[in-house]
Amino acid sequence: MAREGAHYYRPAQGTGLPHDPFNAIVAPRPIGWISTVSGEGVANLAPYSFFNGFNYHPPIVGFASVGWKDSVANVEATGEFVWNLATRDLAEAMNETSAPLPPESDEFVRGKLTAVPSTLVSAPRVLESPVNFECTLTQLVQLATSAGEAVPTWLVLGEVVAVHIDAELLNDGIFDTGAAHPIVRAGGPAQYFEITPDAAFEMRRPSS
Repeated sequence: MAREGAHYYRPAQGTGLPHDPFNAIVAPRPIGWISTVSGEGVANLAPYSFFNGFNYHPPIVGFASVGWKDSVANVEATGEFVWNLATRDLAEAMNETSAPLPPESDEFVRGKLTAVPSTLVSAPRVLESPVNFECTLTQLVQLATSAGEAVPTWLVLGEVVAVHIDAELLNDGIFDTGAAHPIVRAGGPAQYFEITPDAAFEMRRPSS
């Protein structure tokens, strides 16, 4: 029974709205700004709006690619990738790397960004980004419907094996999320939010 006064729809039959609200509801979402390198040594950098962390120890992060894109192909070939934190200062550069370029094109050049070597993986890091996670592939999974039908979306999960953090973002050894001014993806074709220090509040988990 649908709740009174609610807009109700079944996704398989359409939303009945001008724009699918799914991305706006499951929001904001961290941006998976993923750098990879192909088996031939060609670097790639692309943002993904489906990204998150999934485990503490070992730390595991993951992103989903709607369609088999260069990032997924490169991870399959090398077993490695880097996540780079997208901040407000880097928003326009990050957006430039979302352009649909041919595989041989360099998104680092497109975004006027600096590719620097990682310490443990072959994929380069974004030097301008204040946080980088070097990752090794743990699982590459094609999604499926509840009926078992394959969906043309791939979930890439990776163990974080090395972390780079700008020291100025560590306050008494604690990472200051707001000070980094990360940006997060919201709804519609173009909406983002910036996380700022004044948006923070504290709430501790009950002990019993």
